Amino acid sequence: MAVSKPYTTQLQAGLGLVDETKLLLELWSPGMSTSQLFQAALDSGRFPAVTARRLRNIVGECFAPRYLVDGGRPALHLKRLGNALPTAELAQLMFLYTSRANAILGDFIRSVFWARYAGGYTHIANEDARAFVVRGIDDGKTAKRWSASTVRRVAAYLTGCCADYGLLERGLRTKRRIHSFRITPAAATYLAHELHFAGVGDNALLNHDDWKLFGLTREDVLEELKRLSLKGLLIVQAAGDVVRISWKQQNMEELCDVLAQG
Repeated sequence: MAVSKPYTTQLQAGLGLVDETKLLLELWSPGMSTSQLFQAALDSGRFPAVTARRLRNIVGECFAPRYLVDGGRPALHLKRLGNALPTAELAQLMFLYTSRANAILGDFIRSVFWARYAGGYTHIANEDARAFVVRGIDDGKTAKRWSASTVRRVAAYLTGCCADYGLLERGLRTKRRIHSFRITPAAATYLAHELHFAGVGDNALLNHDDWKLFGLTREDVLEELKRLSLKGLLIVQAAGDVVRISWKQQNMEELCDVLAQG
């Protein structure tokens, strides 16, 4: 099992950034460096309310760690889907990559958001996030101890980021209403195939931590895959604890083309 990434304050550079990410995906092309993308964004005039320094941080500290990893494949795939999927569906893929890039966000969603959701709570407060951050620091998940002010800021980033992606109520609040949040068929299809093409076996795929970002257990994932099977996107065979999946697409590019066609 991979060693978990340390918790950082990187979310301070930007939270969900859904609209900004869509614009940057339009401007980005394969092989473009972070500095080239920043310059293209600056020259485009499409970020009139953003200072050059802030734009550089968005590109270097948010867009690059989320979408330019793995040779830029996430950016390539989301760029293909950018004009085909509704923003709400594309945002679920952004949510996936942002949670991967920021371990503190992914862990907060898995351990706090979904626990509160399942427990019937109606709100999550910044204080809940602050307590989570403090536990993480005490457990040695940060490179060094954070000051009280940093803890408060990061707690607000966590709830704010959840709001940007539709898990919590939006607005400048210290306490946010929990929203109903369900993985879309497009996001489920994308994630299943991405894990498969990354070399994750069929049985291990059902237990992967990424599904827990959407509140899904192994049994939930199997049901999602069965629904995708009914749509002809893949074939699922389940016998007891053994699951076999027949994949119709040969790579993520083919899968993105299928999703883009609806």
